[in-house]
Amino acid sequence: MSEQNVTGKATVRKQGFKRELLWLAPALLAAVCLLYVYWESHPYPSFGAGLYMLISERIVANGYALPETIPFYTEGGVPFAYPPLMFYVVAVIRDVTGLDPITISRFLPGLVSVAYLVPLYLLARDLLKSRPQAALACLVVAVSPPVLRWHISAGGVVRAPAFLFSLAGIYAGLRLYRDRDLRWVLPSLGLFALTVLTHPVYTVFFALSYVFMYLKFDRTVWGLKHGMVVGFGGIALASPWWTQVMAHHGVDVFTGAAGTHGGLGGGLPSASDALGLRTSIVESVWQVVPLAGVAYLLKERRFFLPMWFAAVVVVLGKPRFSVFVGALVAAVFLFEGVGEWLRDESNAGTRRRGVVTVALVLLAIAGLSAGAMYASGDVNAHGGSPSLPQFIDRHDDDAMTWTAENTAADATFVVQGDAAEWFPERTRRTMLVGPWGVEWEGTEEYAHQLDLYRDMSACNSAQCMTTTLSNANVEPDYVYLPKGRFTVRGMEYQRTSKLAMSMHLSPRYETVYENDGVIIFETMGEGDGGGADSAGDDGDST
Repeated sequence: MSEQNVTGKATVRKQGFKRELLWLAPALLAAVCLLYVYWESHPYPSFGAGLYMLISERIVANGYALPETIPFYTEGGVPFAYPPLMFYVVAVIRDVTGLDPITISRFLPGLVSVAYLVPLYLLARDLLKSRPQAALACLVVAVSPPVLRWHISAGGVVRAPAFLFSLAGIYAGLRLYRDRDLRWVLPSLGLFALTVLTHPVYTVFFALSYVFMYLKFDRTVWGLKHGMVVGFGGIALASPWWTQVMAHHGVDVFTGAAGTHGGLGGGLPSASDALGLRTSIVESVWQVVPLAGVAYLLKERRFFLPMWFAAVVVVLGKPRFSVFVGALVAAVFLFEGVGEWLRDESNAGTRRRGVVTVALVLLAIAGLSAGAMYASGDVNAHGGSPSLPQFIDRHDDDAMTWTAENTAADATFVVQGDAAEWFPERTRRTMLVGPWGVEWEGTEEYAHQLDLYRDMSACNSAQCMTTTLSNANVEPDYVYLPKGRFTVRGMEYQRTSKLAMSMHLSPRYETVYENDGVIIFETMGEGDGGGADSAGDDGDST
């Protein structure tokens, strides 16, 4: 091959890269802007990754072998059965860089959420055969609150990489089935294995989407055979994890956990939840457009995207997945349905380029506005609660530091509110009540812990606290209470002074630490002399 030909091909590739980057740029810029807003408004990560961070620490302490249990989360700890890949990644990051868990859980998810826009764009571009439509779909996903909620928050430590792997894997499946290109078998297999080792729900999303790629592009024995190679091969590559977990805890550890977070079909009880609808008008519009798109595609007898969308809603019931497929539907609808109508109706003969520009600009403004408000936590979602609540703040951090330095290593606690998720990781003290990690002990134990945690966190008097814990045979050495506003499973509560006063007056509890946001009481025994515990009125919860 001549030097001139090599140079020419390099120039073409460079120009192609620039063109793709130009179409991807709106989504990338939007994602970076939203990350900046989130980081500036959240000195601590939203939601919780305390258990994840403690797992990574235990992996390092265990010489990078899988731990059997994770201590401090309920008495006796919880089984370790999570897909382990990202915990190992975090363990390496901590081991090599020395970064603290708060920093990792604050920054890592957001960085990955920018990275997954690349395979998302490539998938949309090749599937829809349109760069403008791919750019729009990518932008919708980048700024949609249901996606931001679980991917830039601390929970995105595992969820954002799982989305990255699954999107890349679905793209590989598209290339395999559409082009019958065997070079994509190994990437598909490897990406499925990575998804299996990262998050179970995204594994189902990957597999379900892969089935639809097969049904759309290659309903043959050849396609079925190679799909089975990808599926069974990925599960086999992940076998060092799941075989060891079953050896430690039995197969029930997986079957018991399957129904603890809604399970498959979790969106059926509430269509609005499954579709990601919220109280915000702007946010609801983002989700209603795909429904119009589904109607348009069905009218045009184009069934692939509507069926994929419906399957994701019904089987998974998670808004972040329906938003993704819905974005593809919306892009087709806006460009081929609304866009063509605008061009036909315009007296000036509006060209497609003009429609593209107007659509992208308007959607960028609306999406960025809604996304920025959501990322800053200023949007009231979930019954008026903050959109991306921080589970802990500096007052919690100070109180947990005091706990680690001034209580016995075997001391036990109950913790009101979502700060409980971080408490064991920050203190290395046992938290007796909390649902985190308990799903691996089965549906019954998980439900018991979740109900007890909610009941205890709702208490607003010493009598309620004592009775709730006593009825559950829970006897902590200390009780950790937030002041003012706090969240319980993301729902905002307002703490009144009644509980603190009631606890102060009760001889059963003695204040051992207090700052502007937290009070810690030590329990003093059974006898309370009929003080505040028996003198409160009927109102026991916030």
